[in-house]
Amino acid sequence: MLDLFSGLGTGVAISLALALFFVLAFEFINGFHDTANAVATVIYTKAMPPQLAVFASGVFNFIGVMAGGLGVAYAIVHLLPVDLLLNVSSSHGLVMVFALLASAIIWNLGTWYFGLPASSSHTLIGSILGVGIANALMTGTELSKGVNMQKAIDIMLALLISPLIGFAVAGMLLLVLKKYRSASRMHMTPEERKATDGKKHPPFWTRLMLIISSMGVSFAHGMNDGQKGIGLLMLVLIGLAPAKFVVDMNSTTYKIERTRDAAQHMSDFYISNEARLSQHIKLGHGNGGIEMPAIFKCDTAQTVPTIEALTAKLKGVKNYGELAAEDRRQVRRMLLCIDDAAKKVTKLPGITPQEKDDLNKLRKDLNATTEYAPQWVIVAVALALGLGTMVGWKRIVLTVGEKIGNKGMTYAQGLSAQITATAAIGIASVTGMPVSTTHVLSSAVAGTMVANKSGLQGGTVRSILLAWALTLPITIALSGGLFWLASQLG
Repeated sequence: MLDLFSGLGTGVAISLALALFFVLAFEFINGFHDTANAVATVIYTKAMPPQLAVFASGVFNFIGVMAGGLGVAYAIVHLLPVDLLLNVSSSHGLVMVFALLASAIIWNLGTWYFGLPASSSHTLIGSILGVGIANALMTGTELSKGVNMQKAIDIMLALLISPLIGFAVAGMLLLVLKKYRSASRMHMTPEERKATDGKKHPPFWTRLMLIISSMGVSFAHGMNDGQKGIGLLMLVLIGLAPAKFVVDMNSTTYKIERTRDAAQHMSDFYISNEARLSQHIKLGHGNGGIEMPAIFKCDTAQTVPTIEALTAKLKGVKNYGELAAEDRRQVRRMLLCIDDAAKKVTKLPGITPQEKDDLNKLRKDLNATTEYAPQWVIVAVALALGLGTMVGWKRIVLTVGEKIGNKGMTYAQGLSAQITATAAIGIASVTGMPVSTTHVLSSAVAGTMVANKSGLQGGTVRSILLAWALTLPITIALSGGLFWLASQLG
């Protein structure tokens, strides 16, 4: 990290510093915007003092980011159209990064100010879709090709289904607790507990489970949301310091060989199945290598020649430091195009499940040296998210604790909601799908209110649903508009 700015001109160095600040600011805001949901129940039920709860939540967010992997990070990154990813180091690509970050920060701050549990994940995805759609309109590209539509559909389905699952599972879990622990004081609200027993805190075991499940939500939030910041930070570094970050400069010889071998195995598959594949997609023929233009779009007709060019360039390479900076940039572009073609082949009719599985395994090896993040990037995002957790939580806590249901939240409701949210977000993180901590937890709380026959406060529910409905179109319009305006000014 210490040599991050070395070799950069003054203007580029300033741009890089600003971009890094924007990404880390987004994660900081994400911390106090989203993680308030993680501590809302434990604070409202008085299981933990507020200051201790937010500090512990920040620590577990930090740990979650460090342990979370990169599946969600690159699921978010690959929402962008391939031509923008190919040329992210161009001024066009940098405008894209600033536009989507500015849009996400503006909407996150606005919803936090009004105490609405809106989703940072939803916000970021809308911002990414906005620049992708704007880029398609500006370049005359079909909208269906302007963004990775299949990835967008998968992510939106995850964002839609996960709150419904949270609502149902948390409600059922509460009913189970009411059936088998009906006489337990865990079904009291804090006010009822004080009036009945004269005590401020929940019963010991209930309190312990509330604390454990709350920290579980914080950990899962770090795993899922922290990765989004990592992906954005890598986009910035690739765009502004490509010589150092277009590929993993710390890649071992084994990783580089895996990358080259994966590409060669793909070529062998295409050539041996040429007759079958050519009915659906043109993959081209080898011609001993091709020249890679400075700005281009992936063309499946150049897939086999691109593989030949890649394997020739990586032949005998032990580490990426042996290649010139421009060669490393070309390697990344080739890998993106080869991966894009393989992804299209896996979706063709007639491809067997075994062939699809084999190609996906090859894609993983192919991307071993491009889908990465240096340790300092992960630590920086973890710190920003963890520190953000420790401020700004009060507005959301009141909404989640008192304004979703017509009655205050019982200990059992808080426990049911938190266990459900931890499981749902954790599973999504492991499978590489971004979900919303806000929506999952809020809907889980609503599910427990319905199961407890407490009813829902129409005004708050309408506000949350309105924020959910407006987030996507507003962030798409905002980021797309900023992208278009900055491109015109540039």
